[in-house]
Amino acid sequence: MRRAKVLPRSFYEREDPVEAAIELLGKILRVDTSKGTCAARIVEAEAYGGPKDRASHAWRGRTPRNEAMFGKPGTAYVYLCYGIHRMFNVVTAPEDVPAAVLIRGVEPMEGHALMAKRRKISPEDFRLTAGPGALTAALGIRMEWDRTDLVCGPIRIEDDGMKIPAARIQERPRVGVNYAGPAAKFRWRFSIRDNPWVSPART
Repeated sequence: MRRAKVLPRSFYEREDPVEAAIELLGKILRVDTSKGTCAARIVEAEAYGGPKDRASHAWRGRTPRNEAMFGKPGTAYVYLCYGIHRMFNVVTAPEDVPAAVLIRGVEPMEGHALMAKRRKISPEDFRLTAGPGALTAALGIRMEWDRTDLVCGPIRIEDDGMKIPAARIQERPRVGVNYAGPAAKFRWRFSIRDNPWVSPART
């Protein structure tokens, strides 16, 4: 296995969030905090963006909440869901083109004890990081990191050479977007088939 390298800006400069979501599977999400470093492999990701995607926060245009989606590619979009759960998204389009990928599940690699302490559950429990709110709590991703740079900031995404074969990638509709008309049926949720760290949500 080769040494992991931080993904360059060019990885994120693309028009299609679906392509980005698929290629993010297998990459390593690394987070540095004052309490330590945690790293986990991305096993589930969900794409949002485009003029036909009513499920996207940016479908009706730019707002204070979704401003980060219009920002520089390779930055973080962090928002609160139901006022409780922090959601971590990767901005994956040229500036002023709103598109992002929600990271839904990760497999722990480093910092297991710190993640378990934050979540107050066993490091062997799949609930530790299976789900978008669970993984941000475990990894220590904070709201103030909205719009931070993923190339050189406290959150980075790395490539250690792992490639996920197409046969191992599962495609399903996204979660919690029944309001989105035809877009609710877009099969834009991608995960590594049979990986236990994929979120338990079903549609």
